[in-house]
Amino acid sequence: MSLPAPRPRVALPQISPVSWEHPADRAALQAMRSVPGFDEVVRKVIGLLGGERGIRLLFQGNSVRVTPRQYPRAHQLLIEVCTTFDWPKAPEMYVSQTPVFNAGAYGVDDPFIVLHSAALDLLDDEELRALIAHEMGHVMSGHALYHTIAAILFMVSLAALPMLAGIALLPIKLAVLEWSRKSELSADRAGMIGSQNIMAAQQLFMKMAGGYRGALESGQMDLNDFMVQANEYANTHEGLDIIYKVLNTLGLTHPMNTVRAAEIQGWMTSGDYDRIIRGEYVRRGQEQKERPLKDDLAAARNYYTDAGKEVVSHVTDAAKRAAQAAKDAFSKARSGA
Repeated sequence: MSLPAPRPRVALPQISPVSWEHPADRAALQAMRSVPGFDEVVRKVIGLLGGERGIRLLFQGNSVRVTPRQYPRAHQLLIEVCTTFDWPKAPEMYVSQTPVFNAGAYGVDDPFIVLHSAALDLLDDEELRALIAHEMGHVMSGHALYHTIAAILFMVSLAALPMLAGIALLPIKLAVLEWSRKSELSADRAGMIGSQNIMAAQQLFMKMAGGYRGALESGQMDLNDFMVQANEYANTHEGLDIIYKVLNTLGLTHPMNTVRAAEIQGWMTSGDYDRIIRGEYVRRGQEQKERPLKDDLAAARNYYTDAGKEVVSHVTDAAKRAAQAAKDAFSKARSGA
């Protein structure tokens, strides 16, 4: 069944994106910018694409621009999301004929949004609103430039480059991909704020993970079961699971969809979302006064420190269990000899 119509959404005058940005996003951004050679790679990639105009022409030439007459449903949702965020100018939005579900925000100084046609085919209005609000989060946070770089680097195979060039590019590519994954956590929060519909936001993740047209409506998918799966994945720490999770995500631009569903659920539980809806958020132009950068960096440092401690703790526990199992097996073998 389709989602019921939500309560009227609360407008958030002059809301600043720092109100919802994930601390790991800001930490990874700082780390990415500090990688030697990063600035030079950015300049060369943007130059190769012909700058802002060249990037936009890629989509103007082979996509459909959303207007009141072209994809009016998506256009109306974009206007409504901009109104919720009190964003003065709706960015251009395009629909690309692509059978794989995705969307993105690209550009340099004047970002625009691209929706894959598969997303329009799969989502109902409230889920599509959450997706557009997610992309508006990227626009408002200034993610579009680096997402453009990430998309290019993701398409570049290191094996296709000369050996030394590939080795030199690897740390930059890994840093960009790490930031890209963390930036999605920020944009997911924006999607939640823009839609103000938790079921729509979580069903969006479920459909991205493995949905097909009509599956939810015909009873072939269940959100509660998906959230159980999401929390199982988030809390799986047996043996080398933590290491496998890290290795499985190193080359991805987005976190696992179950991770994103669990993250947004945890953020809702923290009370931060409710505070924003009540009007307790940072206004644009007041970022340094109300939320100094040093506080963000401290929060980011704590996030990564805690995450690192968790990884070390689980790996240590796994090693201790393995050592104890070996000791017990050795003792049994001796006693049985």
